[in-house]
Amino acid sequence: MNITFRQLKVFSEVARLNSVVRASEALHLTPPAVSLQVKSIEKEVGHTLFDRAGKRMTLTVAGEYFVVHARRLLAGLKEADEAMLRFDNLESGHLNIAMVSAAKYFLPHMLSKFHKEHPSVDIRLKLGSRDQIDEMLINNEVDLCLMGRPPRKVPVVAQAFAEHPHVLVMSPKHELARIDFIPANALVNVSFIVRETTSGTRSAFQEFLDQHQLQPNITMEMGSSEAIKQAVIANMGVSFLSQHILAQECANGSLIVPKVEGLPLMRHWHIVSAASKQLSPAASAFRQFVLKDGEAHIDDMQLQVKA
Repeated sequence: MNITFRQLKVFSEVARLNSVVRASEALHLTPPAVSLQVKSIEKEVGHTLFDRAGKRMTLTVAGEYFVVHARRLLAGLKEADEAMLRFDNLESGHLNIAMVSAAKYFLPHMLSKFHKEHPSVDIRLKLGSRDQIDEMLINNEVDLCLMGRPPRKVPVVAQAFAEHPHVLVMSPKHELARIDFIPANALVNVSFIVRETTSGTRSAFQEFLDQHQLQPNITMEMGSSEAIKQAVIANMGVSFLSQHILAQECANGSLIVPKVEGLPLMRHWHIVSAASKQLSPAASAFRQFVLKDGEAHIDDMQLQVKA
């Protein structure tokens, strides 16, 4: 097949975004140019790769198979480009990083410091759920990820760089807020507002429950820690969250973190890459930056907010 890498990139973007228009915006091309490239690929392949329903494009069965090979070829080209940078010992190019939502409270500030030291690196940051980050790693869309619990769906290299405490959080108006020390069994009848079952925070919460053989009264489940914080501030219940996302609210007194038996539950922050990924000089430099200074930077951020 006489297909160019440019055509493969266009095809991959249309497959990712399910839209010629959105792909054209991402690639800085016109929609007719994108449509022409897709038709050229389909002619070379000899199969229809997309089902077209109005403006929405969805992969056919043939398209599902072809996109796997297209992404492998694009990943190989990207690795070749990074290898040439490494050969020249350059710390430039693109650095694609993904993070879970709790990391947004410190990672942008860390990236700012890193960028001052490496101004030639073009940094692109993506926010995703655990499942979305798994897919990013599988599809070679990112170089590194910052998250709590490392993925299990894909072989990875995961290195811990900082402690990650999880705590009980409540409104100062809650009836338990007056207690100096809360036994774990006192939480049996408390209304809990929790993250979704696939989140790392929910996994940590379940670990705490298992340790104390508790059956919680879960009254609400939310996919956003920010939404949970607002519900807890409104005294709709208590929650179990990463301590690193609570500094602002604890500083202004809208939330409190009481002393609870068995808490904080200590986990760790990890910097993660796919096991098969050959890191560029920029990605290697950022990983070393995080491993060396990440924990101190998180601690400084917490202190600055409290001050």
